[in-house]
Amino acid sequence: MRIVAVLVLSAALVLVGPASWAYNCPVVIKQAEDTIKKAEAGKVSPETRQLIEEAKKLLAEAKAHHENARTKRDHGDSVRKAKTAIAYAEEAIILQNP
Repeated sequence: MRIVAVLVLSAALVLVGPASWAYNCPVVIKQAEDTIKKAEAGKVSPETRQLIEEAKKLLAEAKAHHENARTKRDHGDSVRKAKTAIAYAEEAIILQNP
């Protein structure tokens, strides 16, 4: 009985989880904006400037995907692009600190 309850709960999390993650675009977009601001506040070199510009480009694409979203896939694309923008900005921050 206990195993059945665990399996049902696990299945529910697997089915409901991705649907709820797809609609957290504003949260991830805000995180990307904050990380980019932090990267811009540091010592910007030509190398890190390219990373920051790429992050800004991806952030703009993420916002556009979110605003024009019609399906979960569109929201997923928005989240993916925002998370990639965060990664570029974090890389710039790491390269700024010797």
